[in-house]
Amino acid sequence: MRNGQNITIPRSQPVAATPDETTTWSFPGAVVGFVAWLLALGIPFMLYGSNTLFFFLYTWPFFLALMPVSVVVGIALHSLLSGKLLYSSVATLLTVIAMFGVLFMWLMG
Repeated sequence: MRNGQNITIPRSQPVAATPDETTTWSFPGAVVGFVAWLLALGIPFMLYGSNTLFFFLYTWPFFLALMPVSVVVGIALHSLLSGKLLYSSVATLLTVIAMFGVLFMWLMG
């Protein structure tokens, strides 16, 4: 046993949350990121048709790896744009399409 005392330090003022603080929820950004990933996944099919399936046969892990990245990009942009869904949707869609385009062009050589 040790020799000690329990000391209680009173607070001078109670800590309370200010009503100005708002939380930007990440769920809408995650949904926007996932939908943007699905839409970007469809673009090669619109451009190249059914031949895209043969290309995806060997490269699907690269495009699958972009899904969590797209969700995180959606959450980040939704948070950075203060929860404005329209602006964050457009920014996320353009960013995810650009990521898909870069990956697609890199894999095509």
